[in-house]
Amino acid sequence: MCQDVQSTSGNSFAGEAHHDENRIMLSDHLPIYKLRLRTERLELRLPDLEELGRLADAAADGIHDPDFMPFLFPWTDTTPEGRGRSVALWCHRVIGRWANDDWQIPFTVFHEGEPIGIQELGGKQFALSREVSTGSWMGLAYQGKGLGTEMRAAVLHFAFAGLGADWATSASFDGNEASAGVSRRLGYKGDGVEYHIVQGERRLDWRWRLSREDWEANRRHEVAIEGLDEDVLEMLGMAEEKDPEGPLNED
Repeated sequence: MCQDVQSTSGNSFAGEAHHDENRIMLSDHLPIYKLRLRTERLELRLPDLEELGRLADAAADGIHDPDFMPFLFPWTDTTPEGRGRSVALWCHRVIGRWANDDWQIPFTVFHEGEPIGIQELGGKQFALSREVSTGSWMGLAYQGKGLGTEMRAAVLHFAFAGLGADWATSASFDGNEASAGVSRRLGYKGDGVEYHIVQGERRLDWRWRLSREDWEANRRHEVAIEGLDEDVLEMLGMAEEKDPEGPLNED
């Protein structure tokens, strides 16, 4: 594992004073609740129930222009209350259907203590494939500030430096320049196209792929990883990756 000891460099990272006894207890059974990713402005981790409610509020307040659907499944095409409920149910569902060989980590993104969106990281048979995929959304009030790039950079660092990934993939519908711009800035290259039917219309979906070499060449954000230990690796299907020489954290 790459050990870029980021958190001892004198930089300050978002959310360093956060403590939650309820989460510590839950992490005894679900070790992924121990994971923390911190950048200059953001903290990414799984939320508690109160924070999940605030995250649902952020979704209810709006995510995108209603005239453009950025998602393959149009879950935002509903009332504000429906969007909030969809977020709350989805977060529970993703954890509830967890499998070591097919997982999604629904990191909640916190900015100045407030949940502002989701940055998802997924892997299928990751111990063999060494490939992850990403997806995300962010509340309208927080867009246009570079936070989308920063939060994806956080999970890419976790994947490449923390887990030893070789590839990361993403996708964006034609016209979603914000998402495509994030991919380009972080070093992704075009990986072909797909067509999907969304809300009765054919949509062009651009695929993106990032290699380890291109990730290393385009790193712009310092990221601290906390809580990545043997129990977390086991949940990610990487029990054989346990390192008897020392901890896997970067702090």
